[in-house]
Amino acid sequence: MSAASARPDETPNAVWLDGRAALEPSPLVLDRGLHFGDGLFETIACRHGRPRFLADHLARLAEGCERLAIPFRAFPALQAEIGALAGGAERALLKVLVTRGAATARGYAPQGNERPSRLILRYAWPPEDPRAEAEGVAVRIADLELGENPRLAGLKHLNRLELVLARAELRGSAFAEALLLSSSGRLVSGTMTNVFVVLGSEIMTPRLDRCGVAGIMRRVVMRAAAEEGLVVQEAPLGRADVDSAHEIFLTNARIGIWPVRAVQSRELVPGPITRRLQQRLRPWLEEQAR
Repeated sequence: MSAASARPDETPNAVWLDGRAALEPSPLVLDRGLHFGDGLFETIACRHGRPRFLADHLARLAEGCERLAIPFRAFPALQAEIGALAGGAERALLKVLVTRGAATARGYAPQGNERPSRLILRYAWPPEDPRAEAEGVAVRIADLELGENPRLAGLKHLNRLELVLARAELRGSAFAEALLLSSSGRLVSGTMTNVFVVLGSEIMTPRLDRCGVAGIMRRVVMRAAAEEGLVVQEAPLGRADVDSAHEIFLTNARIGIWPVRAVQSRELVPGPITRRLQQRLRPWLEEQAR
């Protein structure tokens, strides 16, 4: 995160933090991840001292770095650090951030001489409500609509303000999640989850070619479905598909699968396909760090 290669007129000559001068400013104050969201992150669930689905997380991170032209190469060191932090806890969540690094010039455009940075934070696993997995959760449709940008679609980049605003809509409500539509009316995801709908015997998940995050558990569930002989279609979906779905379930790296028991005032029952995939996934989540 060194800015040693920056010209003198491109580095701040004073830094104040919360009203106080920083005598020895941290390189973090120049990091492009802080200034522009110029980076990526992964949230990795760890059980029994091992990171779960680590290969998938690292593959997505590598793809994101390539698409954003972040020249991060320290994957062996990062993998070792993740393993060391995971090994210190029976249940933990790791947040891994990779940014382009400290800015070497003012302005949006990267100069090409930045040094990528990595940061890992370990959190305690939050308390789980077993009713969410067993009985399902209630969700609403968010008022906020996601902007569409195919060049960023699928990436877990650091620009999360849309989801911050959408998540704030749930404050004080009984809804566990909000489903998000894009500006063109396409179903995308939840604020922290990917979404699957079952229409008759068809399992479908939104195509994420315009916006949204291609979650690791989404990928794992599609793999589990294939092993069960089930076909999951990635398709452009909309509000009408939510309204007519026989089953809906949500996925993310920590929760695995949550059935949806209600979309606003419409009640649903966790169905046989949701239960079949939950059953298939359970040993992967509880016993193995794949």
